[in-house]
Amino acid sequence: MLIIPAIDLKDGHCVRLKQGLMEESTVFSEDPGAMARHWVDKGGKRLHLVDLNGAFAGKPINEEAIKSIVTAVGGDIPIQLGGGIRDLDTIERYLDDGISYVIIGTAAVKNPGFLHDAFPGQIMVGLDAKDGKVAVDGWSKLTGHDVIDLAKKFEDYGVESIVYTDIGRDGMLTGVNIEATVALAQALSIPVIASGGVTNLDDVRQLCAVQDEGIMGAITGRAIYEGTLDFAAAQQLADQLSGQ
Repeated sequence: MLIIPAIDLKDGHCVRLKQGLMEESTVFSEDPGAMARHWVDKGGKRLHLVDLNGAFAGKPINEEAIKSIVTAVGGDIPIQLGGGIRDLDTIERYLDDGISYVIIGTAAVKNPGFLHDAFPGQIMVGLDAKDGKVAVDGWSKLTGHDVIDLAKKFEDYGVESIVYTDIGRDGMLTGVNIEATVALAQALSIPVIASGGVTNLDDVRQLCAVQDEGIMGAITGRAIYEGTLDFAAAQQLADQLSGQ
């Protein structure tokens, strides 16, 4: 079970949002590269980056900050990135920059066919949902798509894994929606990464208890920045419960 630190980028800074609202942002660091290195040094095995401005603009905005993170990490661990990635050229550019996995969100929902042409083994799909329905465009629009139906379609297209966010819980420190995450993982043969609501070691225990259903990791942001979750302790606990 991977516990994956999130670095959300807005205007070149590391921030966290509450429920995806840009006006509800808290700046945690002015130096994204140093923040990335911090999590690697604490035992992180993967990083999760989000270009928040990009998610709303529909195109990359924080590429310089992202490059600084790649440089700081120096290839020590994989980096996954989402936010504003809507076409194959952008995917290729980020992979060339040193990103390991690119997360497609809105573009995958609006035009799933383009995943057929994408890069095998390096594409993840981010599904953000509320009450089982998928949201797009930086969570600003709720669609009628059912999460599980859509995830199965992406699995058929050959994506590497699904990042599942319960947007009702993201940044709210209210715990993971275990039930919905497990239901999704059970419906798929590709791995699911949980996101939204990881708050403390109890959440890590609950996730490890169901990891055999197909949950390979959990992304955590606000909790590790505000101190309700000790990241190093969380990854150590996950390793211990996973028998690693």
